[in-house]
Amino acid sequence: MSAYTTSSDAAPYQGGPLPTAELKIVIAGGFGVGKTTLVGSLSEIEPLLTEEVLTIASEGTDDLEGIRDKSTTTVAMDFGRITFDEPRPMVLFLFGTPGQERFWFTWHDLCEGAVGAVVLADTRRLNDSFAAISYFERRGTPFVVAVNQFDDGYSYDTSEVREALELPSSVPVLKCDARDYQSSMDVVIALVKHSLAAARSRHSSRLGAPA
Repeated sequence: MSAYTTSSDAAPYQGGPLPTAELKIVIAGGFGVGKTTLVGSLSEIEPLLTEEVLTIASEGTDDLEGIRDKSTTTVAMDFGRITFDEPRPMVLFLFGTPGQERFWFTWHDLCEGAVGAVVLADTRRLNDSFAAISYFERRGTPFVVAVNQFDDGYSYDTSEVREALELPSSVPVLKCDARDYQSSMDVVIALVKHSLAAARSRHSSRLGAPA
């Protein structure tokens, strides 16, 4: 799936109804951080989920420290859709990645053509965020970090999370509740704005003009 058409390669707009922009967004992060929950809370359609029950066979492979109540895991992807009519027609396709290392081979295909990513973080397991952050940094994919507020999680300011994850000031860091529609939507809107700003900056750089 292509990401979206930028002003640098699109035909001049001739008026009439604005074309619908289709944007692909990836929801990533560590195992059990809330990716499936976030996709489910946002999707206007019945989300496509590929969850399987955790079994004894996963013991010693899946680290359940801090998430002992988790009983299922994503083995391929989650998929959902959001449609906006204002300020212009836009459809967001949400792709949730599997969190366990043994399924990371799927990430490349899931992230192909994405305009940006949400890296969900859990303060009980912040180290699990580094793999996703490093992945998107290497790909040059714009991303935001959303700290999912678990009831038994540690309460840190976003500045403390930024420092712990060694994030530059250019990367937005937000708090969210993946169960809550509006909270999750705020994260997605922040990502879209961040991604479009990054695209404009790249375009300006190619033209040799100030961003």
